[in-house]
Amino acid sequence: MRRIKILISGRVQGVYFRLFTQNKAKHFAIKGSVRNLPDGRVEIIAEAERAIMEKFIKWCHRGPITARVDHVEIIELPIDEVLTTFEIK
Repeated sequence: MRRIKILISGRVQGVYFRLFTQNKAKHFAIKGSVRNLPDGRVEIIAEAERAIMEKFIKWCHRGPITARVDHVEIIELPIDEVLTTFEIK
């Protein structure tokens, strides 16, 4: 298992990025959350098996067709609580 924080910058707010992310996460059975940050980035907390996570990260570099992803930062996180769903915050 792997848990990461993904910070995405570009044109990622106001383009349904969070909804598309939630749908993609559910497709891959990823647990976690997605939220807009005050600085214009989107923050994703995601937990899944390593192989699945790589596919999700690849998608995050593209995002939905309505978005423009300029930069993706990935931060490894400890698994310190149980995540049961993927929610929009």
